[in-house]
Amino acid sequence: MTDVERFFRRLVSNLTATDPARLHRPVPLDEISGEILPYRTNRRALQLDTSEDYELVLLRLCAGEGSLVRTEPEEARARFAQEIRSANPDLDVLHAFENVQVTLRAESLARALEAGPEPSYAPPGRHAEPEPKLVLGAAQFDDLPGFSEAELPGVEALRELPGAEELPEAEELPDTDELAETGGTPGEETGPSCIYCGGSLPVHRPVNFCPHCGQSQTQILCPECRSEIEPGWRHCVNCGAAVGEG
Repeated sequence: MTDVERFFRRLVSNLTATDPARLHRPVPLDEISGEILPYRTNRRALQLDTSEDYELVLLRLCAGEGSLVRTEPEEARARFAQEIRSANPDLDVLHAFENVQVTLRAESLARALEAGPEPSYAPPGRHAEPEPKLVLGAAQFDDLPGFSEAELPGVEALRELPGAEELPEAEELPDTDELAETGGTPGEETGPSCIYCGGSLPVHRPVNFCPHCGQSQTQILCPECRSEIEPGWRHCVNCGAAVGEG
């Protein structure tokens, strides 16, 4: 079965399921791609990987390949056929004409209806399998025959698995409360740093001067108005008094 024949059979199947009377009436081209057989919900059944592949097959069908449908006006069909013969078909031609109508040919329709509904796609030689079930907790194991929560392996059983000897003991795991308080990993102490050179300062004791650059770590106040002075300022932003080199 070619891609065009598969597309045609899927089109017949969808029309049969929604409005069988339309099988014998002209169908607007834009309704085929937009409502009756959209790529997004039919790509697996059509076995097409991209929307460009989908539009190319639709273009081939409307151009008359396989004599499965009749496309009107004839000007549009001829333009579609011309584009199919080119080395690099311009898929935008599908939208270049207004009021393009596609009619299913009676003989092709009869063969498709006799073959029955188009089955859902499954890879050759394999049966369709249900989507895997997301396991959120032990309770979902209850659906498995002969398996209950009481039979779930414990920690000791897991430690007998290969490579389990590298797992840390429970008492070696970091305390989440400790991590939240320190803002880092265990063993990493974070402390204050010098406001001038950025060097780390001793913890658990008062620090008046940086041990790296010797700058004072105490708050600097304006000698006139006692406003706080930032390091490096030469004048107070509050009263304008000179404060030296900072």
